[in-house]
Amino acid sequence: MLNRVRSAVAHLVSSGGASPPRPKSPDLTNATSAPPAAAPETPKSPPARPGSGSGASAKTVEARASFSRPTFLQLSPGGLRRADDHAGRAVQSPPDRGRRLPWSTGYAEVINAGKSRHNEDQACCEVVYVEGRRSVTGAPREPNRDQGLCFYYWGLFDGHAGGGAAEMASRLLHRHIREQLKDLVEILQDPSPPPLCLPCTSGTPDSSDSSHLIGSQSCLSSQKEVTHESLVVGAIENAFQLMDEQMAQERERRGHQVEGGCCALVVVYLLGKVYVANAGDSRAIIVRNGEIIPMSREFTPETERQRLQLLGFLKPELLGGEFTHLEFPRRVQPKELGQKMLYRDQNMTGWAYKKIELEDLRFPLVCGEGKKARVMATIGVTRGLGDHNLKVCSSTLPIKPFLSCFPEVRVYDLTQYEHCPDDVLVLGTDGLWDVTSDCEVAATVDRVLSAYEPNDPSRYTALAQALVLGARGTPRDRGWRLPNNKLGSGDDISVFVIPLGGPGSYS
Repeated sequence: MLNRVRSAVAHLVSSGGASPPRPKSPDLTNATSAPPAAAPETPKSPPARPGSGSGASAKTVEARASFSRPTFLQLSPGGLRRADDHAGRAVQSPPDRGRRLPWSTGYAEVINAGKSRHNEDQACCEVVYVEGRRSVTGAPREPNRDQGLCFYYWGLFDGHAGGGAAEMASRLLHRHIREQLKDLVEILQDPSPPPLCLPCTSGTPDSSDSSHLIGSQSCLSSQKEVTHESLVVGAIENAFQLMDEQMAQERERRGHQVEGGCCALVVVYLLGKVYVANAGDSRAIIVRNGEIIPMSREFTPETERQRLQLLGFLKPELLGGEFTHLEFPRRVQPKELGQKMLYRDQNMTGWAYKKIELEDLRFPLVCGEGKKARVMATIGVTRGLGDHNLKVCSSTLPIKPFLSCFPEVRVYDLTQYEHCPDDVLVLGTDGLWDVTSDCEVAATVDRVLSAYEPNDPSRYTALAQALVLGARGTPRDRGWRLPNNKLGSGDDISVFVIPLGGPGSYS
């Protein structure tokens, strides 16, 4: 019964629903086995967080896991060992020599202070060519590279309970996006509105046969307007879903589970627009002429409380008789049965009083606040990829039905503004934002970039390094401290700095 429930509600947890599961893209099958850049030795994977599921396959996962870092860092075996050193926490960036990242993008990262055995963040930066799959007229498409599209891609993946999901997503998510865009190549290059239907393929009803249509005239008379921009957003959303499904299928196909889960923050630049897709607690902001423009929001048990409570209310079997979907200011005590206590449910933003009943003594679905907020007392993020084997601590109750793989996608039109070389898009995992405010990031942008010539391509790497160093702090008093003596970030920290202006930056 529980499996049927999980299948039925797998997409209810998203913000807008989704289509049923689809098979993986054909050219991704072999890609899953591509080996990552790894250190010569193969250490054990980090221990699973309490409540991360059954340990039946833990030894198998450990045997397969290896420490890897983004290939664009070009780390030598010695460099990999330094990157894995919790004591020194040396900042890693791509080398100045040789080929730079697209758009002269800056990147920097640092390992955690001992939170997990390895750095569980991963990153990807690619230029991806998309060749159209079919012509919208139905005529065969002649191979012609000039008819395709290129998109620029940046991705940050913050792993938890192991680095397997983050590593897999860093290798494959952009390929899923490419597959989803193949049907759109010709459509996106045509200024006319997108067609309602693509040409029929073998095995589907012919367009001349209207017997398969129901109420076609009424539908046509009230057809919604669909923009090219919304097609790209839909392609990115579907790619996230397919990536999550592929992680779920990995155990069946290769006999082992993908380790842990990950938050995913992705940027796609296509045809003059920047698409920022976020599922998790990483964040992105644009700093433009000193102005701060948020390009994402965090998805946590607090920010998605009402969505989680609604699902628990509609599908109480997912709570397993162990949790209540209601929220109280604190855990209800048995001695308070019959008294009236403050509460709120899935419909409420404020608080009201209710009489405490026996069911209210169960543990709340959403508990804690701030960084300590948890779903089912286990996980502190509510969107991301993976986590298919995540269970409540000391229980077989799955948490995945409450976690959504669908991102929120925000769009920024680069063609609407004149950008200068100091205008940047900053992406960071939560290791940056936990100790650094948006205003502090903007101040660092101004301070660092003003010290470099506008045409110096190394300025963005220097900025990424400054942001990472500022969040990490310096070793002092048996910990990492910021200049104000507050604790620095002990988490993995990864930062991309993408310039939005300057010569050749997006031409």
